[in-house]
Amino acid sequence: MSIQIPENMEEVAMKIAQYQVHGQHLEMDDVIKDAVRDTLQEFMDEALEGHYDDVAWVGEDLVVTDIMGEKVGSASPIHASFIEDFKADADELVLRLEQQAAQIVGGR
Repeated sequence: MSIQIPENMEEVAMKIAQYQVHGQHLEMDDVIKDAVRDTLQEFMDEALEGHYDDVAWVGEDLVVTDIMGEKVGSASPIHASFIEDFKADADELVLRLEQQAAQIVGGR
């Protein structure tokens, strides 16, 4: 993973603190949502050996669209939201997102 993408709650807190030093305020839930989306995006880019698909939020789900804008897959949280999933077990969530990316890419 990129050092810019928080992988656990400690890294989320560190990112928030880094921005506060520069006078910027970040909400914890926003940082987590960005981290979850960016994690899936990074796994998709890695699996496809380049950025061909886009990952975006649609409600509480992440939807993957191809270069033509067609939906090719999605990921849903186990709990009520990915924020809850991240807070409950960030490591498990990262593994699950990696598996989802492989499944989406392999399903073509």
